Amino acid sequence: MLKPLRILVSGRIWPPSRCCSGFVSRIRYVNRLKQDDLACVSALQSGTFFLFHRLKPLLQRNQQGGFRPAQLQSTDVQDVLQRLGEDRSMVKESVLIGCTEQNQAQFCLDVGELEQAAVEEECGGNFIDLRKAFFLLTGAEAPLVAKSQALLRWHQSSRFCSATGQLTSRNQAGSQRVCSSSGITYYPTMAPVVLVLVSDGKRCLLGRQSSFPEGMYSALAGFCDMGESLEEALSREVGEEVGLQVQSVSFSSSQHWPFPQSSFMLGCHAAVSPEHTQLDVDHSELEDARWFSLEEISSALQVQAPPRRGGPAPLWVPPKHAIAHRLIREWADRQRGSRAGEEGEELPPL
Repeated sequence: MLKPLRILVSGRIWPPSRCCSGFVSRIRYVNRLKQDDLACVSALQSGTFFLFHRLKPLLQRNQQGGFRPAQLQSTDVQDVLQRLGEDRSMVKESVLIGCTEQNQAQFCLDVGELEQAAVEEECGGNFIDLRKAFFLLTGAEAPLVAKSQALLRWHQSSRFCSATGQLTSRNQAGSQRVCSSSGITYYPTMAPVVLVLVSDGKRCLLGRQSSFPEGMYSALAGFCDMGESLEEALSREVGEEVGLQVQSVSFSSSQHWPFPQSSFMLGCHAAVSPEHTQLDVDHSELEDARWFSLEEISSALQVQAPPRRGGPAPLWVPPKHAIAHRLIREWADRQRGSRAGEEGEELPPL
């Protein structure tokens, strides 16, 4: 039997138990917009918008030469729609994402019916596939784009009631869809996925799929089966993919992940016995899996993602806003702390 999950708290500052009034204000404001269609219509007029074209986000270059998601004002979006021959009221098809610290509502809108090049020219940006965009965005922006695409995708795939086959209708915020025939209300859902970084005490285990960019390795992951607990899913996935049996599990953190179609990632650390580390990789699941030392991981964490082309790709890991990166860095920090204790000296942080 696996031991119960324990929460890792070392090296992390948790928020105070008393909620900030500004946070509560924003949460309640967003909740009111989900419940009150008229209030949401009013918020549309002063909100900010993320545009998508067939689920690809619109990105613009910033002053540093990087990319950021384009954030347009309501009037700007309506003007673009009008110039491209579309009704300005199309803005009402937007879906609520959340709100800023200034309580300005944030929406996303897919303009896939319009010509992509024409919208790009009007907005001064480019629509980029989300898998590529995720490596170009900073940690603060990526979750907003991911949430937007997940909501837009859900609406596109949930237009019909699974019980009656009838069209469903959405509320103004896009937080639910209702079948008028059956009275069933549908809400956006996410599929639970366990993500685990396995360690034998001195090394960590990373794998790669053939679809990964060249040189990139990541933690092992897999969907939870119906009826499985987190511990059971984690143990099964490690056994299936690399033929190892985990001895202990600790929970680290969670994250919404937009791939393949909106997943809820539960990040964990797991330990295996140093005497039983021989890998039996299932190549139908993984292209490769290997043990990596602290020195190799430290170098990989320094590689800019994705690395520049030219020559063989170095080992690198997912970007900083990915939960896999967080797990790998946590492991490396603990290893460095352990070594510093053994050697009696303080090692500089990564």
